[in-house]
Amino acid sequence: MNFSVLGRVPMPAKLGAALGVGLLAAACGSAATSSSQPAGNTPAAAGSTPSASAPAAATVIKTTSGSAGAFLTNGSGRAIYLWDKDTMDTSMCSGACAGAWPPVPANGSVTAAGSAMAKDLGTITRSDGTKQVTYDGHPLYYFAGDSGAGQTAGQGSDAFGARWWLVSPTGVSITAASVSAGSAPAAPASSPTASKAGSSWA
Repeated sequence: MNFSVLGRVPMPAKLGAALGVGLLAAACGSAATSSSQPAGNTPAAAGSTPSASAPAAATVIKTTSGSAGAFLTNGSGRAIYLWDKDTMDTSMCSGACAGAWPPVPANGSVTAAGSAMAKDLGTITRSDGTKQVTYDGHPLYYFAGDSGAGQTAGQGSDAFGARWWLVSPTGVSITAASVSAGSAPAAPASSPTASKAGSSWA
């Protein structure tokens, strides 16, 4: 028997074996690549950036006409109050008080509209580091019990030891017992609760 003849493998068989090994390696590599990418998870397009939360809208102080004259509101018509316990450019309302009477935040460039006067607008830094709008030196607040534009349920309240009043465009308190704006009903102003401190007002 001629072993040299038996040990000789034809060239086409060698090429076929090499081609088979190459295809098998390519198939394994493809499977590994596809299995490493979770289903439904495609890479972000080049140059794309994650969306950032939109900044709060700039604060606008304007006026609304009521039964006792014009009073300050924010841009959405939410009534604004001052507190007799505050001193010039200093807020005395914090903790539970600020929960029931949220400070008007100074977002962006604070602007005046309607009969509100830009020269009377200012800001202070509160004890927690946030900025609050002032008007003629009075720190300004919302009332958590006001449920819609034109509501003035906080008018005349003596919650937290001093009176809360709507603010006229001249910067003085409006001391009428109740003030209705448009068709909004005037609510009693005695001893309001802080049950609506989680109000969704902007």
